[in-house]
Amino acid sequence: MQAIIFIGIQATGKSTFFKERFFDTHVRINLDMLKTRHREKLLLDACLQAGQSFVVDNTNPTLEDRKRYIIPAKAAGFEVEGYYFTSPISKALQRNRQREGKQRIPEGGVRAWYHKLQMPAYQEGFDRLYYVWIDPQDQFVVEEWRDEGRYIGPMHQFKEHG
Repeated sequence: MQAIIFIGIQATGKSTFFKERFFDTHVRINLDMLKTRHREKLLLDACLQAGQSFVVDNTNPTLEDRKRYIIPAKAAGFEVEGYYFTSPISKALQRNRQREGKQRIPEGGVRAWYHKLQMPAYQEGFDRLYYVWIDPQDQFVVEEWRDEGRYIGPMHQFKEHG
């Protein structure tokens, strides 16, 4: 049983990644779709009680946001994995501008989430952590977490101030 938590600002590919990697095996828990925390909790509780693997496809920018899923998942015996979606803010804003209707977030909102974003850490209760980014060919690249986020690798070329 897996509890997978996505972490990253809007327009970094989280929902597309879910569709490509987990659609056939995991229930998608997404606040945009469910609309309220009450509905989200009902679906989370159902997955935990049924032993059904799930993905939390939200921004989950802070430790506080993530613990609402990690604590009950660990208590129910789930393995907890985190996927940190990294992207230059400029690329996320560009992808966001291509969205239609309600899926497009105001630029100020994307920037606010970017500044709120806290790197995940194993101390939160994760069993495994990964970096995810979109390469120049629009393909997802997944790399194991190294040294609690201090790894100097391809994803760190994305660090920019927005």
